[in-house]
Amino acid sequence: MASMAALTLPSSSSSSLALSLSSLCAVGSLNHGAFVPNVSPSRTCYNGRVRCDLSESLKHVNGKPVLPVITERTLPKFLESARMDRRVDRRADRSSTRLKLFSGSANRLLSQEIACYMGLELGKINIKRFADGEIYVQLQESVRGCDVFLVQPTCPPANENLMELLIMIDACRRASAKNITAVIPYFGYARADRKTQGRESIAAKLVANIITEAGANRVLACDLHSGQSMGYFDIPVDHINCHPVILDYLASKRVCSSDLVVVSPDVGGVARARAFAKKLSDAPLAIVDKRRHGHNVAEVMNLIGDVKGKVAVMVDDMIDTAGTITKGAELLHQEGAREVYACCTHAVFSPPAIERLSSGCFQEVIVTNTIPAPQSHFPQLTVLSVANLMGETIWRVHDDCSVSSIFQ
Repeated sequence: MASMAALTLPSSSSSSLALSLSSLCAVGSLNHGAFVPNVSPSRTCYNGRVRCDLSESLKHVNGKPVLPVITERTLPKFLESARMDRRVDRRADRSSTRLKLFSGSANRLLSQEIACYMGLELGKINIKRFADGEIYVQLQESVRGCDVFLVQPTCPPANENLMELLIMIDACRRASAKNITAVIPYFGYARADRKTQGRESIAAKLVANIITEAGANRVLACDLHSGQSMGYFDIPVDHINCHPVILDYLASKRVCSSDLVVVSPDVGGVARARAFAKKLSDAPLAIVDKRRHGHNVAEVMNLIGDVKGKVAVMVDDMIDTAGTITKGAELLHQEGAREVYACCTHAVFSPPAIERLSSGCFQEVIVTNTIPAPQSHFPQLTVLSVANLMGETIWRVHDDCSVSSIFQ
């Protein structure tokens, strides 16, 4: 009330108007319904006090003066110009302010390559672990109203990286991000996607539920173990096929198409190998029939198809201990294959994979960097980057454009 008492009216105002304002201040309350936007006031500074200049006399309703309400359309000029300047700045820098890319600790090199392709800087995030192993995540920049992409494969150690992803999603949700996309180049637990025996868990569905409940609005994953895993999510899933990267590299080998044969290391990967063969000059297909006696234990039985004198390209989604693909390569050499190439998207390389792959069965082992490259390199290993492919997909998701058209 002290501030209102300090108001002075211009000399042109009538004495009755001043009296009305005085009585208004004494009452100390107004009916909100009495505010009507009819006059736009301006405010100037005069002798340390605020002076109100009214373009016309105040109107009265039931003996009380009706004051104008300042809405967005009647802002003072200095506020209106500042608001327009902010709008221009936001339009000029829309792509960099509305899209945020953050990286977990699982594969930061891939995240940096994706950011480089997109012309963005990785978002600032603090990820650390307490002495007892608990994970702490803090975003160090605002994501309010932003389209956030979190790059974090759930590669070994799978449980640690999965938990880190969940906490990152939760941090973004609590920071009022508009959309949260979990970019998972390698989706762990994807092999447990069905029940083959009694009393087994379907861990792929469980992990999908956890990611959804953590607050993710969308998932972007590379070469899932099986397409049915997309149905485990109750949110949209964009599936990236990394085969174009491998196919482009194989094209540089300049192998005669009549000498090529694509080999599936097991019956379950026939659909994947057939799609790969169609893109590779419609090459013929061969299948390795195996019988598995336990997890990470495989025994090859026979080969379906002809590989004699051919360059065999074995295609799989991942190489874990390399038992299956190595036994398959030995069988291919026994059947007369001239050269054997191993191609996969996810290089898990659990021991003793390095020893098996470098034993001389393969002319070359071609993988991508969805998982960090192993520290123990061997001469046959070639690592291809999928950063450009993933960066283009992220842009299309952000701009609401087609993703499937990339792979057509």
